[in-house]
Formats: sequence, structure tokens, C-alpha cells
Amino acid sequence: MTDNDDSSGRKARPAAVRWANLADLILIIAREIQFRGYADERAVQLSQSEGMVMRHLVQHASATPSQIAAATGLQRTNVSPVLRDLEEKGLIERHVDPQDRRGVSVHRTRRGAENYALVRKEWGAAVAAAAGRDTSKLDDALALLRSIEIGLISTRPKGSDGPVRGPTRQQGI
Repeated sequence: MTDNDDSSGRKARPAAVRWANLADLILIIAREIQFRGYADERAVQLSQSEGMVMRHLVQHASATPSQIAAATGLQRTNVSPVLRDLEEKGLIERHVDPQDRRGVSVHRTRRGAENYALVRKEWGAAVAAAAGRDTSKLDDALALLRSIEIGLISTRPKGSDGPVRGPTRQQGI
């Protein structure tokens, strides 16, 4: 069977079209998850950028604003307003570095960790219901999506401050 055959041996759409369809579906699904909001009144609604920062801080107990920008792919100039909004919501705290007094480290609060766990639970319930709770291909889907995530992050243009428009030097242009 070739890359352009489906499981029945019939000609399928070209791989490039199927990959584009997958990318499109990922974006649609992400938007639908965010669009629905939360049933639990304790859940704090987050913007996409706020969610990316909180996801990083759940995995890393503390980080500098520059580390957050690099890890999330956010432009460094956009990190400060996102941090300010998260701080106002009580989800993070900023601490001045006691040694040099200029540096700042960002930490999630207990409320921030609890909110992230709560919204993940709701996201999971929504996705499970939408899939009819069918787990037969769930591990394969997770493995593919993790591989895509790692591949996309590892091929981010180095030294860029946010999304790239047009060809980059890394592409040989």
C-alpha cells in the first residue's frame, strides 16, 4: 500500500492534502474547546496566550518572562501584558530576584494550578463526549499529536520573536 492508498486499497487524497486537513481540524477543535467556556463557575476563562503561559508554569514551577516567551513562542513584548492579566486574575505571582533586584521570576499560585486542573478536566470531558467516549484510537492520536508538537517546536526559527512571515534564513532563503 502506498501513501496515497486508503485501507481498502482505493486511491486516497494526497498526503499533503491530508496533512493540511489535519492541521485545519486541530485549529477548529482548539477553537471549539475554547469557545464552549466552562460549566464550573470556579473556572477562570483564559485567552489562548494566557493558557499557553499557564501550561508552561504548570510544567515548570517558575520561569523568567524571557523563558516563558521562548517556551511558548509568544513575542517577548506580548508576555508582559499576559503576565499582568494572569496576575490580576490571581493565577500567578511575580517575584523580584533578591540578588540583582532587576530580574523577575514568575510562579503559578495555588489558584492557578487548581484552575488549570479544573479546565483540563472540562476540556477532557468535552472532547470525550464529542468522540462518543471511543478510546480505541486515543493512544495513537495522542502519540501522533505529541510527535507533531515536538516537531513543530523543534523547528521554530531560532532567535525569532514570534511568528514568522514569509521565507526564513533557516529555509535557505
